[in-house]
Amino acid sequence: MGSSSFTAATPAPPVSNVFVYGSLLADDVVRVLLNRVPPSSPAVLPHYQRFSIKACVYPAIVPAQDKKVNGKVLFGITPPELYILDAFEDVEYERTTADVLFKDGSKNLQADIYVWVNKTDPNLCGEWDFEEWKLLHMEDFLKMTKAFMEEMELPDSKTGVATIFCLVRSFRLKFSSPFADYTQSVAALQRASLIRIVECF
Repeated sequence: MGSSSFTAATPAPPVSNVFVYGSLLADDVVRVLLNRVPPSSPAVLPHYQRFSIKACVYPAIVPAQDKKVNGKVLFGITPPELYILDAFEDVEYERTTADVLFKDGSKNLQADIYVWVNKTDPNLCGEWDFEEWKLLHMEDFLKMTKAFMEEMELPDSKTGVATIFCLVRSFRLKFSSPFADYTQSVAALQRASLIRIVECF
């Protein structure tokens, strides 16, 4: 028989919708992580509350009846992109799914969300403010994010999940505290991070 002129279509990889509510509200941060800014829409996550975290510049959410969190949904996140977000959010967060509502009230959809693992963490305190974060911390947070991605992309770097989580924890130790010294260079940060990666094994 002659060869068929038809070829089976390659199925499109599954994509995810991700509700974001903290530093990932900033397009500049998302662009560094994913090398693009996905389509998005303002949204509300019901039955959760967003908190500041003592000595940290990023927020957390935990379940809370009669509360809601304002944020946005990133559409069409691919599996490799979701892997990057998982690594960036670290083991302090767990990814789960929840129903989110579009702010215009048109409809709701299911999205992945990153929830703080320790639901009774005494370090959760007060509301986190995105505009204040942009003014006070975004510039330095972008430095951390760029250093994180540069380290992930090194050809001789290990690619295991544990290694990446250790790297994220190292960066957060240096950039979480509002009293941290942000004047050190990205290169110095990367050298310190490599040392911490070794200590994680």
